[in-house]
Amino acid sequence: MTQYVFRFGGGVSDGDDTVRGNKNLLGGKGANLDGMASIGLPVPPGFTITTEMCTAYYANGQSFPDSVRAEVAHGIAHIEAVTGKSFGDASDPLLVSVRSGARVSMPGMMDTVLNLGLNDETVEGLAASSGDPRFAWDSYRRFIQMYADVVLELDHGAFEEALEIAKEDNGYYLDTELTAGDLKSLVSEYKNLVEAQWGKPFPQNVQDQLWGAVGAVFGSWESERAKVYRRLNSIPSDWGTAVNVQAMVFGNMGETSATGVAFTRDPATGENAYYGEYLINAQGEDVVAGIRTPQYLTTAARERAGAKPLSMEEAMPEVYAELARVFAILETHYRDMQDIEFTVERGTLWMLQTRSGKRTAKAALKIAVDMAAEGLISEEEAVCRVDPMALDQLLHPTLDPDAPRDVLTKGLPASPGAASGKIVFDADTAEQFAQMGESVILVRVETSPEDIHGMHAAKGILTARGGMTSHAAVVARGMGRPCVSGAGGISIDAKDKVLRTGGRSFGEGDVITLDGSTGEVMAGEVPTLQPELVGDFGTLMVWADKARRMKVRTNAETPADAQTARDFGAEGIGLCRTEHMFFDAARITAVRQMILADSEAGRRAALDKLLPEQRSDFAGIFKVMAGLPVTIRLLDPPLHEFLPHEESEFADVAQAAGVGIELLKQRASELHEFNPMLGHRGCRLGVTFPEIYEMQARAIFEAACLLEIAPVPEIMIPLVGTKRELELMKEVVDKAAEQVFAEQGRRIEYLVGTMIELPRAALMADKIAECGAFFSFGTNDLTQTTLGVSRDDAARFLSVYVDKGIYERDPFVSLDIEGVGQLIEIAAQKGRATRPDIKLGICGEHGGDPASIAFCEATGLDYVSASPYRVPIARLAAAQAALRG
Repeated sequence: MTQYVFRFGGGVSDGDDTVRGNKNLLGGKGANLDGMASIGLPVPPGFTITTEMCTAYYANGQSFPDSVRAEVAHGIAHIEAVTGKSFGDASDPLLVSVRSGARVSMPGMMDTVLNLGLNDETVEGLAASSGDPRFAWDSYRRFIQMYADVVLELDHGAFEEALEIAKEDNGYYLDTELTAGDLKSLVSEYKNLVEAQWGKPFPQNVQDQLWGAVGAVFGSWESERAKVYRRLNSIPSDWGTAVNVQAMVFGNMGETSATGVAFTRDPATGENAYYGEYLINAQGEDVVAGIRTPQYLTTAARERAGAKPLSMEEAMPEVYAELARVFAILETHYRDMQDIEFTVERGTLWMLQTRSGKRTAKAALKIAVDMAAEGLISEEEAVCRVDPMALDQLLHPTLDPDAPRDVLTKGLPASPGAASGKIVFDADTAEQFAQMGESVILVRVETSPEDIHGMHAAKGILTARGGMTSHAAVVARGMGRPCVSGAGGISIDAKDKVLRTGGRSFGEGDVITLDGSTGEVMAGEVPTLQPELVGDFGTLMVWADKARRMKVRTNAETPADAQTARDFGAEGIGLCRTEHMFFDAARITAVRQMILADSEAGRRAALDKLLPEQRSDFAGIFKVMAGLPVTIRLLDPPLHEFLPHEESEFADVAQAAGVGIELLKQRASELHEFNPMLGHRGCRLGVTFPEIYEMQARAIFEAACLLEIAPVPEIMIPLVGTKRELELMKEVVDKAAEQVFAEQGRRIEYLVGTMIELPRAALMADKIAECGAFFSFGTNDLTQTTLGVSRDDAARFLSVYVDKGIYERDPFVSLDIEGVGQLIEIAAQKGRATRPDIKLGICGEHGGDPASIAFCEATGLDYVSASPYRVPIARLAAAQAALRG
């Protein structure tokens, strides 16, 4: 029989070596709780219900078999034996927490229930056994509020409102000012709210409470916010979550108790300094939810911020010293920066969680490089520690230090980077504005997990409440969004959509700027500067380049883009789309004249005007890429993309061509296609109008011959489906080359190959390779033609397909390895069978996607090509693929 429950703590650890530390089975939290207990750290006893049970829970119609109920009862008995308390005992009750724990960290996305086991009888027992009636009624108040929200799914706002009214009626500012009597009255009001909204009394049976909470935590795996987070972070939906049930320890038992969140290194900068916050007389949710603004962990951090409340280092020096000892043990054991949750109960430290901490790209680089220097990890491990996509954060601009700033207020620098945008006050509006191309700043009193889609859409996040480890801060750092949290100098009226600070008001649509590195909030837009990628970045890239096998090129059509890519380490150009050069305002008339001409003579007249322009374009790119390969795709898109639409545009073309407007309109009508993306484009243009490709080839070779250090032109014929198409186009290119070489008295090396973007081309690759020296996989169109899906229109339904598991990820973002990938493998195998030295690369947008790059490494491609700003991502991903392969 499958075992679904594994115990930890109190000297007990279930399972063999295949179970211990197995995050796939126990989830990250469960595996690390067992790990911490096994190395002697103070962990409250508990048990983990596995991720396999999550899958079975849904398969069984969201129910639990009797065998699992028996295993859980055995787990509760284990906690009772270690603590000496009994679950549901009216005199000295055992209380437990019920928390989620997926394989990978999903901060704030799934549910937690604390203080479970309290009812009208056990609260009296807790008051007596603890000697603190206020603590007991505060815990019961918290439990009802959390259980009503998470398990019963009642209106959370009604309970918050009741709490605020209770404070106002008594003239209190903080929750901690409520007396035992106040809290007892509040509990009574909470129970009335439950009965009014739920239609039944609050559940008093502790077993019912437990199974309700376990089901709710498993259920939260399928919550909308969890689905969005999984989609944004490419987490498979079939992984499921584990559930951890653990003895409660209490940080809300007076001034010698506390709760906190800490990192063993600074997650924003990577500095080797403890980083974190704590709250005295509080429970963990108070810190991560941003309900109260916490105090600093270290004296140095408090002094840097100019804060007055004592740090933990000052207020609880003995506990802080024990915590620092635990930090050192955990970093050595897990060999990574740890994100830790802890509770202090009446002066005793308890560890509630450890995991590899979320960090900014800058911090990830520094931590990886520093740990390698410290001997904790190897250079190869350091390369594999940094998420390639996180490097995108390093390309974020910073504010120009010399630009004027109208500083409105200052909050906590929760996530670095700078962003300007229009103010929006809710997540849905942020998403709507972003879809219209607007840059937005999401402004909230505090964020919640339901805001995940708006946080992703926003350029930056500003909150009035919360600390450096609040939900907003953690999620923003993970996404690479600048965030300023805990900006106490602002008031937010979300209903009327107004932000007020310092006597000034700002409404929805007004522009503000955030500096996530300093915490400053400014009116208007402040100019930015592009960062320089040096220091730790440079060090890690050197290590990555030593490890990788594949070359990394760029997709570029201008000298500026080519130079940017070279600065980022590009080793050539994998795709130069010549049609992008034709859209220039000074050239489009000649292009249209060429398209609309009804004779070869007319086309050649227009092409003669374009030849020097094309030659100049190529010369500029070749100069930047001197000595490196440059793959140039000859004209590819359907001609309709260049055609005029306005009356004035027809007039300009008619005048340039010396023909009447009506004749041109008739010609445009003749060129109309019902499905132009599958029509007269690519090599089909070259077959019917060879003079177009002839002009482009001449421009390429003339430009190459101008340079002392010539590049290696790789001339790519697009949309080939048959060997004969490539033969005909190669003849055109070779003829132009020989003519130019004769005229210039100089020969240069060049290759002619094709872009594989049709399924037929992949299947006939052995024949096509007979005259093609290289294949470049155009995965954008290959995905379209294989799946029968238009990339331009698919956004309307692809997210639904991903949510329903039809596609694991958007196939235009990450390669469809099962389908499109199989065609690439077939083409690579067949191409090499005919021509063993054939050069193979990929130049679609997938060339900058780490998962797709890993596939390219496994398939043995020679290079990937990515947009200039993704070249560093591709270099690191290629290195990781080589090391893991």
